[in-house]
Amino acid sequence: MLRTRPYTLADLPGLLLIQRECFPPPFPPELWWQPDQIATHVRLFPAGALCAEDEGELVGSATAHVLRWEPEEPAHTWAEASDNGWLRNHDPAGNTLYGVDIAVRPAWRGRGVARALYQARYDLVRALKLKRFLAGSRLSGYCSHRDRMTPEQYADAVVRGDLSDPVITPQLRSGLRPVRVVRGYLPDEESGDNALLMEWRNPEL
Repeated sequence: MLRTRPYTLADLPGLLLIQRECFPPPFPPELWWQPDQIATHVRLFPAGALCAEDEGELVGSATAHVLRWEPEEPAHTWAEASDNGWLRNHDPAGNTLYGVDIAVRPAWRGRGVARALYQARYDLVRALKLKRFLAGSRLSGYCSHRDRMTPEQYADAVVRGDLSDPVITPQLRSGLRPVRVVRGYLPDEESGDNALLMEWRNPEL
């Protein structure tokens, strides 16, 4: 039975396996979570360090922290938002739960794992009375269209439903809505370094 819960240092082997399976080359291996980073996530903001478990086996993970952000602020990179993955910029007085990563092992995709992790994040936004959940989502299918479309045109086509993107399309189904394309968000060959900033607003505020 699928369930979500905070991850701990005891989950380290499973978390590292998730990283290797979910982000194979050409994704830069140096961007995989390292044990010291995972330990920092657990220490600084354990409520945002989530995993999904199926019959005792880790099948997905999602890491987030709290920042202060407003829609009119300038574009940012993943490194800026996440403190290069260390999350030392976590701000308990912030207004936004920022999704640093989410990963579902390939064999469990299409089985509701990502949806469960997003729902756990939305529940956390409500519990902490934050304004929103925010994440920069890789335009992972853009590499097949970059010779005839700009990143903005590709994102618009995915949002309209004319194209399907492995990352963006499931997130739209999970209730996230587009804010804007961010170029140079994350070194990533598949997306051409582009991401679509996605938002879920707290309906209780």
